[in-house]
Amino acid sequence: MRPQQRTGLIARKVGMTRLFDQDGSHVPVTVLHVDNVQVVAQRTDDKDGYAAVQLGIGRAKAKHRTKAERGHFAKAKLEPKSRLVEFRVAPENLIEVGAELSAGHFIVGQKVDVTGTTIGKGFAGVIKRWGFKGLRATHGVSISHRSHGSTGQRQDPGRVFKGKKMAGHMGDRQRTQQKLLVVSTDAERGLIMIRGAVPGAKGSYVLVKDSAKFPIPEAAPKPAGLKTAGGTPALESPAGAPAPAAGQENKE
Repeated sequence: MRPQQRTGLIARKVGMTRLFDQDGSHVPVTVLHVDNVQVVAQRTDDKDGYAAVQLGIGRAKAKHRTKAERGHFAKAKLEPKSRLVEFRVAPENLIEVGAELSAGHFIVGQKVDVTGTTIGKGFAGVIKRWGFKGLRATHGVSISHRSHGSTGQRQDPGRVFKGKKMAGHMGDRQRTQQKLLVVSTDAERGLIMIRGAVPGAKGSYVLVKDSAKFPIPEAAPKPAGLKTAGGTPALESPAGAPAPAAGQENKE
């Protein structure tokens, strides 16, 4: 585990749009919405052998949850959530149960890793799935122009090697896009603008974490960017530095 590791966030993918730099050039961004993300449970070294926080997002009807799940949310004194995810954290970055996180958890210019489930394509052939060029359109090739051709060898080894690229189920896999840039945040509306595309369909949940290949910025709030009772973000700055005002992180 990385030192000073912070929790990640669960967000819903809204879609893609573009923002404009000061010089007028456009930046393609993916819009992520952070709403009603709360800490449902804690994991501590003394009790569980590791430190982590369990986050929940969304709202679900109690009748659609199991009895065990209803008891789990009742213990935290929270309404049932539609999605639960656990994030490993450093012991000093544990967050109290019931606290709500905001989009101000990440700052402008920070690199993040986004994990999501790619769009399912169903059963696909080798041309669509792997980029094969297919067979020739003449010289005896008939009704098999998009086939993959031979899949094995002769009597030796007499089998098809594992991992051979063939037709099959495409998409619907968990994928992580690393080193994406946070272009803008809007803590009041719960929006995070990330440069480029992230895996997943519109409306799907994605996990956003500090980049594993870049150090955590000093200005990043620790233990997390939290919302106060009034709904405004409460950002904690390291080393007692004054916290930026709400919405100030949007200015470049």
